[in-house]
Amino acid sequence: MSKPNKAGFFTIAALMGSISICHAQLNLSNWQVGVNAGTFVYQGDLTPETFGSYKTLKPTLGFYISRILNPSFILRTNIATGRLLGSDARYSSPAYRQQRNLRFTSPVTEISELMVWNMFGNNGNEIGNRFSPYVFGGVGVSFLNIDRSSNLNKSFFVNEPRVTTGLAADMNRTPPRTILVVPAGIGVEYFLTSNISLTAETNFRYTFTDYLDGFSQVANPDKKDFYQSHTIGIVFKFNKNKGLPCPVIKR
Repeated sequence: MSKPNKAGFFTIAALMGSISICHAQLNLSNWQVGVNAGTFVYQGDLTPETFGSYKTLKPTLGFYISRILNPSFILRTNIATGRLLGSDARYSSPAYRQQRNLRFTSPVTEISELMVWNMFGNNGNEIGNRFSPYVFGGVGVSFLNIDRSSNLNKSFFVNEPRVTTGLAADMNRTPPRTILVVPAGIGVEYFLTSNISLTAETNFRYTFTDYLDGFSQVANPDKKDFYQSHTIGIVFKFNKNKGLPCPVIKR
């Protein structure tokens, strides 16, 4: 059997290099966009539930643009809009809640910057695993327009003057229109194709205020208010611009 000569070897090497170049041109861009929809969950003084008021869910819609930094990390600019609602009247226990009867609602527009960590290093489906879990965190700002009310039964709280004086103090205070939030959450991505994938996320927002619902002194002034969201969405990954055509190998 004859051994390949040097010319044949270099032809094969050039061909492999050409295939590598062509393959690189099919890679995805570092940019992607996504939309998601789901529900906002209020978590504060107007609900006894530890994990938020699932009796007063309100819809949310989000849009984001992301830049893939490497297979493990993505920088994401996120915009979410929706509404929050909290109401004592939705809870019959403990009994004082319906007697206090505090209520609030507010539209929410949130802008945040997030760092996303793909736990499998699979941002571009490099490992061929369709399911890809990730965690994320960052900082943002939320714009509010809080509308609050109370039908307090003063006779029920006659022996608790703190409630009536606290309500008076709260109603004399203007609720915040802008608050700082620290989002943190977890999600999973499912690749349908190289360009399109589905997502499911839970996103908790830590805040630095007890007036997200417009009340504090009448309830628990030592505990901050929070909110979270549960969403599903779709992500579109752009293709790279076409580069130079693959070189033609002359024999």
